[in-house]
Amino acid sequence: MSNRTAVISGASIAGLSTAWWLSRTGWEVTVIERAAQFRDGGQNVDIRGVARDVLRRMDLFEAVAARNTTETGTVLVDAQGAVTVELPSDGAGGATAELEILRGDLARTLLDHLPDDVHFVYGDSIAEVVDTSDGVAVRTAGGLDLQADLLVVAEGVRSRTRSLVFREDEVDVRDLDVTMVFGTIPRTPGDDDRWRWHNAVRGRQIHLRPDPYGTIRAILAYSPGDDVLEAGREQMLALVRARYADAGWEAPRILDAFETSPDVYVDQLQQIRMTTWHRGHVVMAGDAAWCVTPMGGGGASLALTAGYVLAAELAGSDETEMALAAFEAWMRPLVEDVQDLPRGLKAFAYPQTRPGLAVRGVVDRLMTSRPFRPLTAKLTQVAETDRALPEIRAFGGRSG
Repeated sequence: MSNRTAVISGASIAGLSTAWWLSRTGWEVTVIERAAQFRDGGQNVDIRGVARDVLRRMDLFEAVAARNTTETGTVLVDAQGAVTVELPSDGAGGATAELEILRGDLARTLLDHLPDDVHFVYGDSIAEVVDTSDGVAVRTAGGLDLQADLLVVAEGVRSRTRSLVFREDEVDVRDLDVTMVFGTIPRTPGDDDRWRWHNAVRGRQIHLRPDPYGTIRAILAYSPGDDVLEAGREQMLALVRARYADAGWEAPRILDAFETSPDVYVDQLQQIRMTTWHRGHVVMAGDAAWCVTPMGGGGASLALTAGYVLAAELAGSDETEMALAAFEAWMRPLVEDVQDLPRGLKAFAYPQTRPGLAVRGVVDRLMTSRPFRPLTAKLTQVAETDRALPEIRAFGGRSG
């Protein structure tokens, strides 16, 4: 009996985790990635909750820990950089988690440990999907024709392949009205090993986070957001510079550094909620299916976990539909817990006025006081569940 075949669209965390687990359970895997080459770089992600168990089952816990960002804690600072609040960062689930890693470093770790027979196609994307009773036929924009038993769509929040399979009324795109600008900037003697976070009026945040490469990962986040996704780099930076003209603290330094930073990118936060993640021989995973955004957190943890759960359900069943339904049933509670943002969170996170900022400061100090610290620590816990991970009950080929 020949091994089952899978095409995975997207060399994301979800795509790589799925490739890792499907390959180790006997599948022949092809990964199609739109980018011309593997994408390193990116900002901080963390591994929390049940995803830590997935890493241990991959025997990659220590490999990920070894590539830690070097961040040791999280503090809020005033306009002069003085610490006003220190957030709980002790244990595995604090504001700074035990497993903090750059997105690219996590993806590279997964890539480096993939079986050699996982096949990659870079610089191409899926243009057509035809589901049949026997499997799924895929044609790429580059003219590649593939026949597979399964298509896994592990693309980003603005997935194009998603629209080839699912109707518009099955995909709820929720704009959170938050714009975030990311980039890597030079480190200065005044930087340290903490995540430093400053709030300014008019809904502006400024973040500086250490990385293991002697540079700093900077983020400017603000709400209401701007429609800047279609703007060129120069126009986008001009809009952001005007927005942060009087924001204070390290805003001028970041804006100046962004002018020459090699990896500046911008995002307008959107949540994705779908009525179903699977149809026929196609299944969604990661941001394309359930983008939780940085406001919810836990995207990398959910992506890692999805790859394992999908492979486990498929390994134990010859019925694709039943396996995909079981995958969805197991993952949905985790996803929905993260997506259901507390009422008023955006107003609290992005205060618009000086009185609002003052109230935010009072609440921050109260929530990080000794009596409330345990409650505050729970707010950063994601991908937590009392359910055991499904066991991989059968292998179609090699064991892992």
